[in-house]
Amino acid sequence: MTAAAPRSPSSNNDALTEVLRQVKKIELRTNRLVSSLAAGPYRSAFRGQGMAFEEVREYSAGDDVRQIDWNVTARAGSPYVKVFREERELNLILLVDVSGSMRFGAIPGVSPRAKLALAAEAAAVVAVTALRNNDRIGLVTFSDQTELHLPARKGRGHVGRLLREVLAAPATTRPTDLGHALDELVRVSKRRSVCFLISDFLFTRGAIDLRFNDALARASRRHDVVGLRVCDPAERTLPATSSPFVLQNTEGHEMGVFAGGKAARQRYERAYAGARGDVLKAFRGADCDLVELRTDQSAFTALSRFFRERRRRIRG
Repeated sequence: MTAAAPRSPSSNNDALTEVLRQVKKIELRTNRLVSSLAAGPYRSAFRGQGMAFEEVREYSAGDDVRQIDWNVTARAGSPYVKVFREERELNLILLVDVSGSMRFGAIPGVSPRAKLALAAEAAAVVAVTALRNNDRIGLVTFSDQTELHLPARKGRGHVGRLLREVLAAPATTRPTDLGHALDELVRVSKRRSVCFLISDFLFTRGAIDLRFNDALARASRRHDVVGLRVCDPAERTLPATSSPFVLQNTEGHEMGVFAGGKAARQRYERAYAGARGDVLKAFRGADCDLVELRTDQSAFTALSRFFRERRRRIRG
């Protein structure tokens, strides 16, 4: 086996130019769309996320007894409650899966675009909406390890860099460890945040399932975690052929020969549906939202629908 030749400076420049072109295109398209989100659905969907202590005052009929400050009450001899004010700014964190399986897609006649490109579009919708609302937003890209961490900041330049880092994430065959990503969220974000976990949620089942479920439950106790599941319709079923065929693991170097035919397709579809059901069950168990994104549909449409539905739930 021969080593790959190093990329020339001109090819590196071409790659950078293409990433910048894609970022500009996403930003322009997203800017035209998000004004309707920033005006209400996004903000009201996550109201009350940040609460800052303001003062204590005497208890009045109708006050929430859970806010009684027992230390002040004991000293004063009468009940006092803590008063909080809602912080105007939200703190958002994007956790973006850049593992090998996120490279799937953009296959002519089969798949319209790569899952990572859809993840970048979803990140742009959230980031530009946060920019319009003067919120802080940070980024963690991950595989089975943390690939990059950008602390939460404001500003158009920061949002542009965030999108560049997602689109230009180095190609890898590393596997997915969602438990690591959620533990990293707890580590790097000490204040309560809204976290968008963007992934295809395809990972080895078994012990890792339990690690993911436990990490999601821990993270959801401190943060508002929203899963954005990126999927490609081409992954739902095997090719319609009666002949055996070869598949390569995108998160490793293994290759396997699979039987063709209707029975094999049915077994695959049951396994695929079961894995998806396990992820949904984990989110419901942690009382977190899970939003479906498809490579053949707009991320903006799915997210705006989610923001409106969540706002109705809060108001209801």
